[in-house]
Amino acid sequence: MPAGLCGFDMANQKRDYYEVLGVGKGASDDEIKKAYRKLAKANHPDLNPGDKEAEARFKEVNEAYEVLSDQEKRNRYDQFGHAGVDPNFGAGGGFDGGFDFGDLGDIFGSFFGGGFGGGRRTNPNAPQRGESIRTSLTLSFEEAAFGCEKTVTVDRAETCGVCHGSGCAEGTTPEVCPDCRGSGVVQVRRQTPMGVFATSSPCSRCGGKGKIISQPCRECRGAGVVRKRKTIQASIPAGIDNGQTISIRGQGNAGKNGGPAGDLLITITVRPHELFRREGTSVLCEAPITFAQAVLGAELEIPTIDGKVKYDLPEGTQSGATFRLKGKGIPSINGRGRGDQYVTVYIETPRNLNKEQKEALKKFADTMGDDNYEERKGFFGKGKKKR
Repeated sequence: MPAGLCGFDMANQKRDYYEVLGVGKGASDDEIKKAYRKLAKANHPDLNPGDKEAEARFKEVNEAYEVLSDQEKRNRYDQFGHAGVDPNFGAGGGFDGGFDFGDLGDIFGSFFGGGFGGGRRTNPNAPQRGESIRTSLTLSFEEAAFGCEKTVTVDRAETCGVCHGSGCAEGTTPEVCPDCRGSGVVQVRRQTPMGVFATSSPCSRCGGKGKIISQPCRECRGAGVVRKRKTIQASIPAGIDNGQTISIRGQGNAGKNGGPAGDLLITITVRPHELFRREGTSVLCEAPITFAQAVLGAELEIPTIDGKVKYDLPEGTQSGATFRLKGKGIPSINGRGRGDQYVTVYIETPRNLNKEQKEALKKFADTMGDDNYEERKGFFGKGKKKR
């Protein structure tokens, strides 16, 4: 293998650590870390199986970062070069491969989900929050607008009442796993031509729990939790909209090792209303009116989510006109006021007229001229040719 590729040869010739990471000597700690992460991920053996050159580059990158990320070692390296950080450098001993990754396990954990020895890991016996559970609830238009109290029934994991979550039979306690010594992970060391690499994986003996239950609880069979059906009261806030989700804290699955329970997440579906539709906090509807009401004006009774209210329709109202009923919309979900209701009117054409009604309507039409229909006059007038 060429010396320039792996960074050192049998004569202990190593590339400059700054060159290895591709940074200048004045690089900040963040710049060094960023360069290291990029190169380590690109050359990691797990992502390049069987590629000896990538494995060599990976080792070289780690060696450089181990020195340049430590301010004391970096100072010695800047002053004395490789001899300041490697006592075997120049003595013919070569690099022995027993590289100490220190806290680099935390960094590799974010890349590959595993550790490289020495990094901090989550204690499998520490309290863990339970998982949240989801359900749905269907409401009427008015229930969503004004809020309501509802009950939902869910199946959830609850702490076993017999063993109180330990999973052990009465009078017994769990044993520390002898393979992982309670850590929940075991370390596997691999000898490679470039040194020894250590990887971690969940302990197969205890399943990553760090403990072994020899005499499980008969009620939960060692799980520490049991499935139960639970009916829960849910307070639905006024103004909730279709597709929104509310959370009821602590009503999800039980936690582990004494950890808190998860949440219950309820997604709301609002049934369509026969008259109203909603846009934000506004309520929209359409109201049919007669020709006479549109011409002469009238007092209308308009349905709202609060009940019917009176509205004075002005004379000469055109079909498609929209008016506002202030404060008759949806309450804001944060409790700050209400929206408005918008009513669009349209003229309903009468059907099934008798002979007298038709004659009366014709007489009325004969009395009307273009001056009574401004829009009609403007529309049809544009099509006339000038002579």
